[in-house]
Amino acid sequence: MTGRSAGDRVTGSVRALLPSAADYRGRGSRARPRRSAQQRMPGAQASAAVPISAAAPRPLAGGWRADLLAGLTVGIVALPLALGFGVSAGLPAEAGLVTAIVAGVLAAVFGGSNVQVSGPTGAMVVVLAPIVASHGAGAVVVVTLLAGVIVLAAGVLKLGRAVSFIPWPVIEGFTLGIAVIIFLQQVPQLTAATPTPGHSSQAVVAAMQSIVAADPGYLAWSLGAALVVAACMLLAPRVHAAIPGSLVGIVLVSVLALVIPNPLTRIGALPSGLPAPSIPALDPALLGSLLTPAVTVAALAAIESLLSGRVAASMADTGTFDPDRELVGQGVASIGSALFGGMPATGAIARTAVNVRSGGRSRIAAIFHSVVLLAVVLVAAGPVGTIPLAALAGVLMVTAVRMVHLGTVRAILRSTRADALAFVVTAVVTVSFDLIVAVVIGVVLAGVVALRSLSRSSSVHRESVDAPHVVPSPAADDDAPDGLRHDGAAEGDERIAILRLDGPLVFTAADRIFDEIRAISGVSVVVLRMSQLELVDATGARMLGDIVQALEARGVTVLIKGIQPRHEDLFRTVGVLGALRHHKHLFDDLPTAIGHARDHVRRERSGPTP
Repeated sequence: MTGRSAGDRVTGSVRALLPSAADYRGRGSRARPRRSAQQRMPGAQASAAVPISAAAPRPLAGGWRADLLAGLTVGIVALPLALGFGVSAGLPAEAGLVTAIVAGVLAAVFGGSNVQVSGPTGAMVVVLAPIVASHGAGAVVVVTLLAGVIVLAAGVLKLGRAVSFIPWPVIEGFTLGIAVIIFLQQVPQLTAATPTPGHSSQAVVAAMQSIVAADPGYLAWSLGAALVVAACMLLAPRVHAAIPGSLVGIVLVSVLALVIPNPLTRIGALPSGLPAPSIPALDPALLGSLLTPAVTVAALAAIESLLSGRVAASMADTGTFDPDRELVGQGVASIGSALFGGMPATGAIARTAVNVRSGGRSRIAAIFHSVVLLAVVLVAAGPVGTIPLAALAGVLMVTAVRMVHLGTVRAILRSTRADALAFVVTAVVTVSFDLIVAVVIGVVLAGVVALRSLSRSSSVHRESVDAPHVVPSPAADDDAPDGLRHDGAAEGDERIAILRLDGPLVFTAADRIFDEIRAISGVSVVVLRMSQLELVDATGARMLGDIVQALEARGVTVLIKGIQPRHEDLFRTVGVLGALRHHKHLFDDLPTAIGHARDHVRRERSGPTP
């Protein structure tokens, strides 16, 4: 058989992740697979495990009219967010629109979810703002291209399940930190008509500097505009759930700004179409300094997209979610966005949730949301350019507040000290330093706590030889073997120690277990019961070998009972079995091991064998 080349294998992997015609057929079918009990539970938590299929997402039954209506709704919701995120990142407003249009289509076609809506997000803005401040707006396109390639490679390498290693408190702390940063990033937009030069790239410091240097006259107008938008966003759902409060607020503020003379800064002229695609200029001298930001952006895009996809899969019967294909789709989306001068794209949980709740059940909805935004660019670029930036700041501030759920925060803080600590540390580091660093620190902290708990669950229990569950008592003295009393005990049993090892035996507990067993004295035989051992790593196995050697060196005979088949190869490899005095000191049942131990004690009392 002729071997396949590496190129053929990679090509095959990519083809397996791309959408097939079956993804867009069969929409008239009424057949639906049965859902798990967890999927049927109303109000399932976003962090709950969601069945994830390695196969391509199946098409869902439903009408295309519902998908078009959902796409229209999402497009209306996405318009102010796309504009606001572009401005908040330090880029022109059209960068956010281009990203929502181009990346929205590509991620919908190539991604791993039927209902995921992608585009610019607040979390990405938090990362991009320092890049713009350090390297200029032109560097964002290069970072977007590099990040897209990294995310695409991660999908081809099937790394989509890595997000499952991030604990829920870390995710919520990360989200809280992002919300705080998004809110603070809007402060400079409200304090002056033009940003004051020399401000820090750190959101908290920049917000304080902006407040100190605020223009009182401009601040009054901008706060008024932001409050009008916030009021519309809060009150509109009470009138009717379908009313897009953010769009109503922006339209109202824009009309008032045209009628009433004011100093508010506008978005400015927007292009009346998409720019022509082009490959960004790659300066080798600049690539080195942009590689680290690109890795950060790629990691954030992957994490946010996979989390959003998992949440969408838990909200309704939206079909299977393929995390590896989702990474491929998001990588392709960011690459496409870079070619059109956009910014990195991720799955957007807020827009995805609107899509699902509006009846979207296929990729058509996400694609049509991009068509709606494209129509705005082609038809209404002039009116959109008159929107005050303060109105967009109001939208993003309300969005940031809505990202934080007080019930979730209270639940985590009241759960365990370890989880509460991971939540708080992740949130503080996110606001103070860096998003990805915060996630890494949070995961490491949670891992250390988990290992500590795992270590505490490991234990050694000394059991009495004559305990009923250890060895059954004889029916009568006449039937008992020599030296065995009616209660099941035998002479010399005090010289036998039965040690039951429970729980995992890993590196974090190895030294403690070693010290506890080595401290046993006054015995001639030690029986190690292994049947209750769970997880054993190489360090734990090596420690067992050291225990056997240490006891045998003291003249204590060691018998091992109940090695599980899954541990046998490891014990043999690291020398646990080889450390035994005799190969017959390995037993499958406890009564036989105890009988051998008693024989050994009797021989020891009778004196050395000639």
